[in-house]
Amino acid sequence: MLFEKNDTVLFIGDSISDYERARPVGEGLFNAWGRSYVACAGALLGCMYPELSLRVVNMGISGNQVRDLKNRWQSDVFDRKPDWVSVLIGINDVWRQFDCPQMPESHVSPEEYEQTYEELIKQTLPRVKGMILMTPYYMEPNKSDPMRARMDQYGEIVKKLAAKYALTCVDLQAGWDELFKYMHSTNIAWDRVHPNQTGCMYIAKQFLRAVGADRC
Repeated sequence: MLFEKNDTVLFIGDSISDYERARPVGEGLFNAWGRSYVACAGALLGCMYPELSLRVVNMGISGNQVRDLKNRWQSDVFDRKPDWVSVLIGINDVWRQFDCPQMPESHVSPEEYEQTYEELIKQTLPRVKGMILMTPYYMEPNKSDPMRARMDQYGEIVKKLAAKYALTCVDLQAGWDELFKYMHSTNIAWDRVHPNQTGCMYIAKQFLRAVGADRC
């Protein structure tokens, strides 16, 4: 597995990570990780690898786009001094183009998304052991759906950046496509974005598989 004894693993992103995590920092007592896949992954790591004493921190903020991550990267990532940083961002960058089409200032173009994301990667890699990039997704099996097609474009950017910098990549969209061979997406998320507990666990399991967790 990627993680070593006493490593700090910091998750950062939007509402998919947030899910009522504690403020200002999502770690500690009283379910501070919230209810997202971060809580599922943190709990599983603690149970599966108790000898590693891993420190898991949730710094997701609902509604965030990649430009928001850039603005808070110093305080919410660098100042926390993590060993590993896992990023899941991009859903709102795409979503605002569809639910707020008359507000172009809220839209993040593919070019801005890639440029900002790559800037964060380049700044971060010298300070950490590594990064895990997770693709944004839309729980729509029809790949010709406009929002699904647009989200796939942003997912490809994440995969390209992961390959360029030899980083672990978790293709969440591919994971949902596999799951929805057996059920409708509304069984996981009524809005096709925010997963229920089964969906959160599904994301966590994909993350754990990607980082090489091999205990169940």
